[in-house]
Amino acid sequence: MDFDRQRLAGAIDHTLLKPDTTVKQVKDACHAAIDHGFASVCVTPVMLPYVANELAGTDIKPCTVVGFPLGTTESVTKAFEAKTSASNGAIELDMVMAIWALKQGDTNYVLEDIRSVVRAAPECTIKVIIETCLLSKEEKITACALVIDAGAHFVKTSTGLAGGGATVDDIRLMRREVGPDFGVKASGGIRTAGDAMVMLEAGANRIGTSAGLSFFT
Repeated sequence: MDFDRQRLAGAIDHTLLKPDTTVKQVKDACHAAIDHGFASVCVTPVMLPYVANELAGTDIKPCTVVGFPLGTTESVTKAFEAKTSASNGAIELDMVMAIWALKQGDTNYVLEDIRSVVRAAPECTIKVIIETCLLSKEEKITACALVIDAGAHFVKTSTGLAGGGATVDDIRLMRREVGPDFGVKASGGIRTAGDAMVMLEAGANRIGTSAGLSFFT
C-alpha cells in the first residue's frame, strides 16, 4: 500500500479549473500538493502566477491550459497563450487539440496547431487533450500519431467537460499507439483512488483530477 500511495501521488496533476476558483483555494491546493508529493498543480492561466510562486523551489510543476476547453481558438492564439504562460512560470501545458479539424479529416491543421504550441513554449512539457469521448477508434489512433509527430510529450483523454471522461479501454488504446515511453494522461471522471490506480495499471502515467486530496484521507 505504501508503494501504491507513493506511485499514485507522484502521478497526480491536481486540477483546479472551475471559473469560481479563488486565489486562496489555489494557494491551499499548492500546499497540499507539496505535502502529498503530487506531480503538478493545473490551473487556469490567470491563476498560474500564484501557483508558480507557491511551488517555487519544489519539485511540483506549475501547469496551465491552452485553448481550453474547446480547442477552437486559432493556432496563433494558442501559441500566444503558451508563450505567455511559459513566461508566467508554466512548466507544463495541457492544450486542447483542434477536434473540429480532426473530425473533418484535416490532419495537417491538427499537426500544425499542436506544433505551434510546441514551438511557442519549447521549455514546457506539452500534453494534448484529444477528447476521446468525441472520437471514433480510428480518430483516436490518428490523434495519437499526430501528437507524436508534432513533438508534444503526452496524449491526454479529456477535458472532463465534453460529456465523457477517461476509460480503461481508451488508456489501453492510447498506450498501445504511443508506445511504452510516451506520456499518457487519464483525465475526466476519476473520483477515487481505486479509479486512478486502474488507469495507471492500464497504462497511464499521469492522472488529472480535482479529487486527488480525497485519495489520501
